[in-house]
Parts: sequence; C-alpha cells; structure tokens
Amino acid sequence: MIVCGGGMVGLTLGLALAQGGLKTVVADAARPSATLDPKFDGRVSALAFASVRMLTALGVWQALQTDAQPIREILVTDGKPGEAASPFSLHFDSGEVGADSLGHIAENRHIRAALYGAAANAPSLELIAPAAVQSVTVSDGHAVARLADGQEVSAALAIAADGRESPLRAQAGISTIGWSYPQTGIVATVEHEKPHNGVAYEHFLPSGPFAILPMTGNRSSLVWTEAKDTAPAMLALDEVGFNEQIARRFGTHLGRTKAAGPCWSYPLSFHLARDFVAPRFALAGDCAHGIHPIAGQGLNLGLKDAAALAEVLLDAARLGQDIGAADVLKRYERWRRFDSFTLAASTDALNRLFSNDIAPLRALRDVGLGIVDAIGPARRFFMRHAGGDIGKLPRLMKGEAA
Repeated sequence: MIVCGGGMVGLTLGLALAQGGLKTVVADAARPSATLDPKFDGRVSALAFASVRMLTALGVWQALQTDAQPIREILVTDGKPGEAASPFSLHFDSGEVGADSLGHIAENRHIRAALYGAAANAPSLELIAPAAVQSVTVSDGHAVARLADGQEVSAALAIAADGRESPLRAQAGISTIGWSYPQTGIVATVEHEKPHNGVAYEHFLPSGPFAILPMTGNRSSLVWTEAKDTAPAMLALDEVGFNEQIARRFGTHLGRTKAAGPCWSYPLSFHLARDFVAPRFALAGDCAHGIHPIAGQGLNLGLKDAAALAEVLLDAARLGQDIGAADVLKRYERWRRFDSFTLAASTDALNRLFSNDIAPLRALRDVGLGIVDAIGPARRFFMRHAGGDIGKLPRLMKGEAA
C-alpha cells in the first residue's frame, strides 16, 4: 500500500492502515521539520468530536490534547463591519447536547507533530519524506509509484492524498467539477486582552464569513474571507492599519486585539472529483473534494475519507480479498461521494446566501438564524452535524479500532 501525500489526511490514513495490519508507505514532498515551523502556513483546523474520537483510537490525540482548545460555544451572527450585529443570532452550547465541547481548535503544526510521533511508533508504516510522487502506473495487478529520486514503490493500491491541485488525480484521468470564488481567505493569529472562554464566533459579513476561532491562551485564529479585489489592499496594510481592520471586525468583546506574527492568504475555490477511484487507485481528502471554509469542515471531511477507506480496505484484507480490486474500491466511493457532495453543496449555498448585502436576503437569513435558534431539536441537529456525528460513521469515528 502506498499513500501519495503525507499531509494530515494522508498520514492519518497511512497510520490507520498500518495499525490495522497492512504494510504501508507514505510518501510526501515536504520535509517534516519544515511543516512543523510556525511560519509554514499559520493555519488552524477545527476538529469535530467524531474526528477527535478517531485520533484517540489511533493514539494521536493523547499527544495533541494539550495543544488543542475545546470549543464550548459557537455564536453565529450577521452584520456589517463596524456596525452592531443583527438582533437575530444562532447560539450553540456544548452543554445542551451533554458534551464537554463541540470540537477542538488546533494549530496544523501541532496536529502534524502528533501524527509524526504516532507514525514513528507504527512498525508497519514507513514515511518517506521529502519524496514527491511523480507518477503512478498500473499494470499486472499492482500499482507502481515513481518518486522524484527515481525510487519505485510497488503496491496493490495507490492512494492520492496530495491536495487540491493533485497531479496524480489528473494523471489517472479523473476530472473535477468546480469553480473559483471571488474571495480570498486571510489567516492570522490574534492576541486579545480578555479570555475567549472557548467561544467561537462566525460573523457573516457582506464580503464573506469572518471567523474567530479560540486557540490556547488568550489567542484566536482569524479566518477572514475578503472580496478578491479588496484583499490585496488589506494584505498591503502596515501593522497599525491591519490591526485597525481586525479591531473593526472583532468588536470590543475580547478587549484590545493585535495580530501576532505574519498573516497568510489563500484563494478560495470549490471542486469535486467526478470519480473517487480508478483501477488500483483512490482519492482521499482535498484531491477528492475542496470546499469553502465557511463551516470549518474541510479537514473533518478528509478524515472521514481516511476512516472509511481504511475500514473498507481492512475489511477486504481480513476476508482475503484483493484490496485493489474494483468492487472493493467502489464500496468506498459509494460511501463517500454522497456525503462529500452534500457537504460541499451546503457550504457553497451558505456562502452564496450570506456573502452579500442584498436587503431581502439579509432579512431572510436573519429570520432563519432566529428560527433555528428558537427550535431546540433543530439547533441540536446542527450541533451534531458540526460535530460530524450524523450519517453512517466509520468505526474509527465511533472511537473503535478500524
């Protein structure tokens, strides 16, 4: 088995397969030490409680927990920068569903560090990095991955987990449907005077969502969606100007705020692979689907791919089946395509509904937030959805061994 891409999804998948007894190679283009540098990308990820159960079952969470901030509450509002938010809002409280948290926020570098540590202790897992996979060819009942240094790895199955712009997906002849958003994502860590008390905020502004995600200490991660034509001017601001823009959007509830360290920007887009599998080849994570960050579900969606694919392959191996056979891979595709499409379509619709300043739509969405907030069962359903705890869950996401 070879997993092409050793990011958070690829390495988690490799770990699940190896712990299940399948000899697995994970090859990644990045040097591990580089990905642990705070300057590598600066992003955080929201880990739903189903994802936390998975990482716990894999022995990863134990090393990550102290660097992860529990989300106790989520407050969703609609408004404009510098103005009072709409009186209608949506409030999620973990206590209402009998949980300690609605998930956790962790810096990507800490997630990677915990995964590297678990991988080092997995006898059936070999991590080769830095080593980009240049091509995958299929013949005589096996897949051969050729690495940039000329090394070749032969396996019953090759899995691409090499990101949104996956060259291996294109080489396999798998096309995508998708589009770019007229938006740019700006990410920064912000220090603030007052404690956040584990509350995450999602402010829907005309240019796009502005999320304040609680981190350990008196810090929060800012995930700021700005109009594509406005973003360059925001990014060009000096420190004082940038902090003024942050304060204008944060409001005063966390006291004085200032950016801590550099900020990053990313173009936002949507895509969904037309197929998740090909002969002795499968997709997982961002190369299978790329969604808008409006709900913070991108990593959770990829981890669910990893859990489902590991379960399908390990079940097949235990029955003595060929894990690279088409009928085995189709089980994975049937399981994950509908869920991926549903979440991708939902986030796209939410972004289109809320990223505008059209008065009738503003009135409609404000009333909608108020109605959901007033109806307990609906509110609890959305909390379970945010926690990744609905639908057919893989065993790992139930906290069981794959």
